[in-house]
Amino acid sequence: MHKIYSLMLLIFMGIAIAVVAIQSCTSQSGQQANAIASNGTFQFKEKLSDYGFFKNKLNALEPQETVVRYQLSTPLFTDYSIKDRFVFLPRGSSAKYTDTGVLDFPDSTIIIKNFAYTNTDHRKIMIETRLLVKDPADKKWKVMDYLWNAAQTDAVKHITGAQVPITLLDDEGNPISTTYQVPNTNDCKRCHINNDVLTPIGPKARNLNFTINGQTDNQLAQWASKGMLSGLPALSEVQQLPNWKDDNHFSLEQRARAYLDVNCAHCHIKGGDAYNTGLFLEYQQTDAYKLGVMKVPVSAGGGAGGLNYDIVPGDAAHSIIAYRMNSTETGTAMPELARTVIHKEGVKLITDWISQMKNR
Repeated sequence: MHKIYSLMLLIFMGIAIAVVAIQSCTSQSGQQANAIASNGTFQFKEKLSDYGFFKNKLNALEPQETVVRYQLSTPLFTDYSIKDRFVFLPRGSSAKYTDTGVLDFPDSTIIIKNFAYTNTDHRKIMIETRLLVKDPADKKWKVMDYLWNAAQTDAVKHITGAQVPITLLDDEGNPISTTYQVPNTNDCKRCHINNDVLTPIGPKARNLNFTINGQTDNQLAQWASKGMLSGLPALSEVQQLPNWKDDNHFSLEQRARAYLDVNCAHCHIKGGDAYNTGLFLEYQQTDAYKLGVMKVPVSAGGGAGGLNYDIVPGDAAHSIIAYRMNSTETGTAMPELARTVIHKEGVKLITDWISQMKNR
């Protein structure tokens, strides 16, 4: 009898171990991200770890096979933060290529963007992780923020925004103390809404059309080869947004325009939050007046600093765009969201661009 009991116990333990192993494999494979839509309606989970996007230690951000890391040729500036970008596509689906605007992502796509900073000990400290999800129930994008805990072990759903005192190192290794602004969900919507429709900003074909440092194949071509992207034409036919830091391959004007496109044009574009200003800063814009050249602002108020024109060719000191970029004062600083410190390198880029313009 004792032998039978022992045998049954061993069998039971074996089954239990197998079940736990299967459950662990499932939770760590990233597949549960494919099931986060319940009953046809997406529900945001309480913790970042609940999605199973990453394996091993969460703050190492090692993506599962179903989660793909990507980069942008020119990214948005946010207080010298380190940004890690990932995308999850449902199994068997792909994004569709579009000539303009963001790629046409399938339902249940999740775009993941993590924000961190380098502290004075040269350690990477996580601050927040933002999710953009294309809800299969109504085919609309939804947004949620996750705030990392002090132990750096997980991030918790956070709707109301937060102020996080930090001391970071800028790109030259200089320490800067600031209060990082974690946006509330309405702040996110201000930048991501166009014509009252929430939409991603960064993953446009032209901003993905480059080869990441250390790799040999074009990023878009990689997506196509993995089955993540359909309809990609020959790369020679795909527009490319310049890397604003790359002065070996792109002109000063190209780099300045790319910088303004990424940092400003999500609002300063037809249908954007700043549409009423008449200042349109998208890279494809060809009308100098709409770009601000000798254009009188219509809604800047005191934020214009007493200056008369958005851009005065050859005179950055009297150009409102340069003035507002070089400020952190509420009501003056532009962009008015996503930064609390001055991007010195960005200000220099735009100042140099304006200064070399010919008087018109």
